[in-house]
This record gives sequence, C-alpha cells and structure tokens, in this order.
Amino acid sequence: MPKGVPLTVPDDGLTTRQRRNAPVLGVHTGDGKGKSTAAFGMAMRAWNAGMDVAVFQFVKSAKWRVGEETALRALGEVHVTTGAGGPVSWFKMGSGWSWLRANDSDGDDHAEAARAGWREIARRLAEQEHDFYVLDEFTYPLDWGWVDVDEVVETLRGRPGRQHVIITGRRAPAQLIEAADLVTEMVKVRHPMDAGRKGQKGIEW
Repeated sequence: MPKGVPLTVPDDGLTTRQRRNAPVLGVHTGDGKGKSTAAFGMAMRAWNAGMDVAVFQFVKSAKWRVGEETALRALGEVHVTTGAGGPVSWFKMGSGWSWLRANDSDGDDHAEAARAGWREIARRLAEQEHDFYVLDEFTYPLDWGWVDVDEVVETLRGRPGRQHVIITGRRAPAQLIEAADLVTEMVKVRHPMDAGRKGQKGIEW
C-alpha cells in the first residue's frame, strides 16, 4: 500500500469517498507486546479528529492504572475545558462497570461481569453513543466462552453509522478475524521478561 494508495479497487459500486468513510473493525492479536498500546495510539488519533472515544477494559484489575488511561483521561479534560479533540470515557470490568449497581452482580463473577460489559457495549453501538471504541483484552472473554463469539460478530457487523471498533488480546477467534477490516498480529521475537526482568514503569504501564 505505497503512499496510502490501495493496490486494488473492488468493483463494489461504492465511491472512493464511501469506501474511505466506512467504519473500521480492527483486531490486534498475537503473543507480542504492543496490542493495547497500538489501540490506544489509534484512540489518540481519533480524539485529535474530534471523535467521541470510549475504552472498555476487560480482565485488568481496577487497581491497575496504565499510562494511556491517565493520558486519555487528561485529553478528555482538555476537551471539556477547551473544546479541543473529543470526549473520552474509560470503563474497567474490575471496577464492576460504572453502570451497574453494587448489588446487580457478584464482584467475583468475572464471567457475568464480562457479559454485562458486552451487553452495555452492544447497547451503545445500537444507539451510536460513541465514534471510536477500544475493547481492550476482549478476546479473552471470547476465548474462555464467557461471551458468545457469534453474537459479538453479528452485532459488530450490523452496527449502524460510522463507529470504529478496535479489539485487543491474544487468541482472537477465527470468526472475529474473518469479520475484521484490519487485523494485526504482534509476533514476539524477544522480551525483557525472557531474561528475568520485571516490567518497568513507562514501558509496561
């Protein structure tokens, strides 16, 4: 794809503008480092374009605060105070999801929490609440059978409007990869942990 120009143009009856403005479903998978980091980088681009950005973190503990969360929340505040960029929302499964009352689900039932998160995402997609979604580490609830893959794929394929969705995590299901417009596999060649080095602030979080 030299200089951003497609090598082939499909005979699909669409104009160049229609193809260019089509919503993107992206999947970042594989064993290498950088899946979430790349997704958050795309979210920052989306923010700069004035899009409404929403991040949904699955699996990660509510106590973990990754650097990208701090940065994107700060950008959300910039939007509120100056009007630059777009709104930013950030939700964590480990927090019990902010839209659930404390007695709505058992905090230890991670599978039900994941399903509740997906139901809320599906609702927001149907109502076109955001422009750019990051479903961070969402492949794991799919891989573990907590959330039905076919339902997810059907919902994502049928989402209205121009809503971009980026999903991260290892072992992305084949159905999700087949449905995606953009698939990147991070391949690990070498990692500091292979040499017994623990994660470092500013590198891992």
